[in-house]
Amino acid sequence: MMNRAGNAADAGKSFELIDGERWYVAHTPPHKEAVATMHLGEQGFRTFLPRRLKNIRHARTMRTILAPVFPRYLFLILNLDRDRWLSVNGTRGISRLIMVSGRPVPVPSGIVETLIAASDPAGKVKYAPGVAKGEKVRLVAGPFADCLGVIECLNDSGRVSLLLKIMNREVRVTTTHDWLEPLVA
Repeated sequence: MMNRAGNAADAGKSFELIDGERWYVAHTPPHKEAVATMHLGEQGFRTFLPRRLKNIRHARTMRTILAPVFPRYLFLILNLDRDRWLSVNGTRGISRLIMVSGRPVPVPSGIVETLIAASDPAGKVKYAPGVAKGEKVRLVAGPFADCLGVIECLNDSGRVSLLLKIMNREVRVTTTHDWLEPLVA
């Protein structure tokens, strides 16, 4: 069994659910998602940690990192009749499985699969793969993070030109799809 690593072809195979397997959620201590993923992988469990670009500002510097979409949570595949799922609670980096009445609660079908389909091999969620000219979007990373804009132009290389409203002026900014999130009306 393998984690979300390697090339896209290998990753796609590792997330196929077979023989009564379902996706479950594990809760982690703060900033321990990667540690938990590594230790679960060493035990043979398959995990998925969706990530997104996030700006970190500290001491007048800004850097963009890959951060979990759901801080302190990760998804793992279990077959409760086959796997030793109680060992997950004792794994380094795991606080507990999300459970009801002493049994793990499965994630509703389709949720994790949708996140995986919208992710690259590193688990980075692509927020705006199908945006079109004229759509309103929000920048999720970079120097203009959290600014709202309208898509002015898309090109084949993945670059997007936006018009941002900054200080009562429209400013043209060029960025990538990865830094955009569509606005839901």
